[in-house]
Amino acid sequence: MRFEVLLTEDAERDLEDIYTYIAHYDSPRNADHVLDRLLQVAESLTTSPDRGQQPRELSALGIREYRQIFFKSYRVIYRQVAHRILIYLIADDRRDMQSLLARRLLTR
Repeated sequence: MRFEVLLTEDAERDLEDIYTYIAHYDSPRNADHVLDRLLQVAESLTTSPDRGQQPRELSALGIREYRQIFFKSYRVIYRQVAHRILIYLIADDRRDMQSLLARRLLTR
């Protein structure tokens, strides 16, 4: 079975911010590479969304419907809804993930 992968507006904004940051502080070439790889990681969820692990910050609160996969230090946080994979957050793991997840996922 194949799943449809969708990015929320927040996740799309995350990608734009990551790209802009890397292009400015490193190089556009590296920004292209990171963006391509993050999109490949997201697309890989079409065939195997269960492979991701539960984010520890959410598991500690008893929230188990979200999963995450990684590319380097970037976390892609998503959940399965029927035959769709909704990506809610793409962020560098060095950020304050507890606060970011609380603002992004728990205030819905």
